[in-house]
Amino acid sequence: MSNDLDTVFAALADPTRRAILAMLLEDDMAVTDVAEPFEMSLAAISKHLVILTKAGLISQEKHGRVKWCKLEPDALRAASVWMQGFGQFEPVNLDAFERFLEIELPRSDEA
Repeated sequence: MSNDLDTVFAALADPTRRAILAMLLEDDMAVTDVAEPFEMSLAAISKHLVILTKAGLISQEKHGRVKWCKLEPDALRAASVWMQGFGQFEPVNLDAFERFLEIELPRSDEA
């Protein structure tokens, strides 16, 4: 599982690939449509798509002469579960903690 997570996070590390994933949230797209908003060659976009495909984040299939890209949201599940492990703790409210200590612990001058 660690290798899978490494591959997913490596794919997500690039802003172009994250932008592609965001575009595919809307709908499946032809490779040429994916490439359109980016100022790079179709070959460069294809390299990004290969990385996303190897990470399992997208799938590609050919319909006639057109290659289509589809988001595979289940591939993010393991990464999401891993990240949620870090969100299980509430942030500490220092003011509330200070009030708790004042109530629970007598001051040294009162003892």
